[in-house]
Amino acid sequence: MTGDVEKMGRAVLDVSDLHVRFPASRNWLGRPTSHVHAVNGVNLTVRAGKSLGIVGESGCGKSTLAQAIIGLAPYERGRVAIDGEDFGAVQGKEKRALRQKMQIVFQDPQSSLDRRLPVWRLISEPLHIRGGHSKADLHAKAEQLAVSVGLRPEHLDRLPHEFSGGQRQRIAIARAISTDPDLLVLDEPTSALDVSVQAQIINLLLKLQRERGLTYLMISHDVALVRHFCDDVAVMYLGQIVETGPADEVLSLPQHPYTQTLLAAAPSFDTPLPTIAEVRMGELPNNRRLPASCFYKQRCGKAAAGCETQQVLQRADDGPRHVRCHLALG
Repeated sequence: MTGDVEKMGRAVLDVSDLHVRFPASRNWLGRPTSHVHAVNGVNLTVRAGKSLGIVGESGCGKSTLAQAIIGLAPYERGRVAIDGEDFGAVQGKEKRALRQKMQIVFQDPQSSLDRRLPVWRLISEPLHIRGGHSKADLHAKAEQLAVSVGLRPEHLDRLPHEFSGGQRQRIAIARAISTDPDLLVLDEPTSALDVSVQAQIINLLLKLQRERGLTYLMISHDVALVRHFCDDVAVMYLGQIVETGPADEVLSLPQHPYTQTLLAAAPSFDTPLPTIAEVRMGELPNNRRLPASCFYKQRCGKAAAGCETQQVLQRADDGPRHVRCHLALG
């Protein structure tokens, strides 16, 4: 492994009380009159060489959280720290240097690659932006990266449309690791690919993690994939983390009612999950006006006294698991 073994275990990413909201409507002066509250007080930590998966239904704020962490979406308040440095507190060269410690692999490789550039240029583009490399150096580096992700160097002068979807995702991964980032954000990296190709990409990512000591933050709706790929998992609902801990523990014995409901659609898990009678099949609460109670109360079949107040993410036992539900905490 090329990663520094002494640094393993350090907090590569530390997110504290992160809030992200967007204007939903404006008055005739252009001033916002309402907002979409996409991320509502998220706290999470990803340690070096580990993988954290963020799971939840569509619209829960997973991708917005990833974009805020990587700097593609502004956040209203909170803190995003990379290797202990506050990403939001630095500017200029310091911010650019810190930004290069993070890279992202998007869901659709075709739309994330410039179709006008040859593949060697796409792979080496982050190095070109950094500067200090000749064209020959960039081409040589692109060849090395291509081999590391399973591409043939002699094909690097081709354009992206000449490759399959799985090959384009390999190109995107090669580009993402070109600057030796400390953190790689994976936003649904296999959902746009054929099932037969998905396993190949996941195995490639695991291989690169072993070889380079990479740290991953994976955004996914596929709980089976997260259970296989990630060390830890955070379950997200309406912009909040409702349960977090080791992936195998959380996804085998979920404690929060929402996590149980989420896993009820995954029959491969042999776990005691709720029946349909225990789940209130209502619509998602409006994220323009957040509930004053537990965010999940109106959809929870187990709601009881105490659920009328907002819940706090608390340690479930003496271990690393945390749950945002007073009923689960006993």
